[in-house]
Amino acid sequence: MSTVLVVAPIVVANWSVITAAVSAAIATTGFTAIQHSLTDIRSQAKTKTRELIEVDNSEVLNDSFGTDESIVVQRDGITATFKRDSSGALQICMEGTQVTKSQLRAIGEDLLGRVTQQYAYHRIVSELKNRGLTIVDEEMTENESVKIRVRNW
Repeated sequence: MSTVLVVAPIVVANWSVITAAVSAAIATTGFTAIQHSLTDIRSQAKTKTRELIEVDNSEVLNDSFGTDESIVVQRDGITATFKRDSSGALQICMEGTQVTKSQLRAIGEDLLGRVTQQYAYHRIVSELKNRGLTIVDEEMTENESVKIRVRNW
């Protein structure tokens, strides 16, 4: 007997969990983490195209994270900044030169999809282990879905 579950995650986590999901996701997308302060980013933003993407169903829990902290990643002149807005929701600000807003949105949504997938994957695997279930097999399909086969005994 088998069961298929399709997971549509609600991202509710503290900043360290978000950071881990971003770090795992950028490894598969060609982005690299960079260090910038928000002041540096804002001063450069005048010459770049920007697109802000709000992450639906997300909340970065209040821990030691303030609204002035961020995770900045970059690939091919495109910068993605993950941050918490004033209401606690996760946002990603995409910036780049010689790209349109629609191109930035597409790249940002792909990156965000991978971050969400990493978040959901780690939450599911952790929960399976906590419940004493054994992961028998894992597979990444052609459409980049993750299949996890579990044994309950």
